[in-house]
Amino acid sequence: MNQRDALHLLHKAGCPPDVIAHARTVAKYAREIAERYNARHRNPADIELVITGALLHDIGRARSNGIDHAVAGAEIAQAFGLDERIVRIIKRHIGAGIPKEEAERLGLPREDYLPETAEEMIVAHADNLVDDTERISIDERMRRMRARGFDSDAIERMIRLHNAVMG
Repeated sequence: MNQRDALHLLHKAGCPPDVIAHARTVAKYAREIAERYNARHRNPADIELVITGALLHDIGRARSNGIDHAVAGAEIAQAFGLDERIVRIIKRHIGAGIPKEEAERLGLPREDYLPETAEEMIVAHADNLVDDTERISIDERMRRMRARGFDSDAIERMIRLHNAVMG
């Protein structure tokens, strides 16, 4: 799937313009992160998959602006017949991942939403470091998480994801 097709799906799903602008910014940053990641790792990330996943990561915002937008997005992606790797990127992009016990407390289906592949981790982290269409630092993301009352486990997952992706 090319970028034009991904953008078409965002429109078709009913995503508002601000979500699409955010997705474009995340995709641009995710590409940069993936290129740096690939320069440091023997098993490179699939950059085209990263870009497509980043463009579509918030497709579920056509239905919900809550944390469940990841589940809604995965359902939309499946309905469009998208590659399962893209579906998993969409489902696992929330925060730095959410383990099943926490997911259940948040009202999500009881399953792990932890990014596993390089592509999943890169998209999740690029999304964490983009607020609307503005890039923010990891320190700023941590400050915002603490201000919003995130627990130490979520903050520690963010640090681990940052270290895994950014080295």
